[in-house]
Amino acid sequence: MPQRLPDWLIYLGVIGALLGAAILLRFPAAPRHDEAAGRALAGAGGDHPAAASPFESTITVEAPQVSRPGAGTAFSISSGGIWLTARHVVEGCARTAIVVGPGQGVAAEVRIDPRAETAVLITQGGAPALPMAPREPLKHGMAAFHAGFPGGHPGEVASNFLRRQTLVLRGRRTRREQVLAWAETPGDEPIPRSLAGLSGAPALDTEGRVIGVTIAQSRRRAEVYTTTPASLRSALARAHVETAAGAEAAPMTGGSYSRISNLLRRDLRIVPVVCLGS
Repeated sequence: MPQRLPDWLIYLGVIGALLGAAILLRFPAAPRHDEAAGRALAGAGGDHPAAASPFESTITVEAPQVSRPGAGTAFSISSGGIWLTARHVVEGCARTAIVVGPGQGVAAEVRIDPRAETAVLITQGGAPALPMAPREPLKHGMAAFHAGFPGGHPGEVASNFLRRQTLVLRGRRTRREQVLAWAETPGDEPIPRSLAGLSGAPALDTEGRVIGVTIAQSRRRAEVYTTTPASLRSALARAHVETAAGAEAAPMTGGSYSRISNLLRRDLRIVPVVCLGS
């Protein structure tokens, strides 16, 4: 007949299990980063500063659910009719169109990137392309400007680079991606409480060149998140898209970015995207 364990030994085991659970809850496991993505980031020129640390917490955001017309922003990367937007803006849409005037839309073919939070749109005819930034270092505090259609209306946000971050984006399916985190900075106009509709907007440097695609916002942290330059280049390569060389850029500053953003929207280089059914 098996011997009964002493009560003190049972109590000790229970206490140990409770302590172990408490430690795990206090210090969650570090997020696992995709090794291939890490190699791409390490080899992408100036993309290595402020690399994400496995000890940093992840950020989780909810991708807007596409359930009605009106979704986000896109921008031209080729005058032949090639545009970029955020993946969750057009994923699951039965039909997608870019808006070129009041009540006027142009049908767009959608190519979802399987690995990143980006999508390529193709239309018949296009607008002057925004230039892509070269492979240059990201610097803490550097400025970026996000011009698009928050809330379905023209608007823009200025920001400063903070760090790399692992983003968990929850929508039609959960995805993890290394992104850049930017602190929202106040400008002449108050920052909208919600930047919904700005998803897909270009993140422009002070030379007016694209350094990423705006994909999410954290209201609590007052932060905006964009794709990394390396992720964007890889997405374009997978889509076999060549960006326009020598595209015209317009330098942007804290005092001029609203005016320049309006010009980019007027010239249809930055446009609204609508999702017609899902």
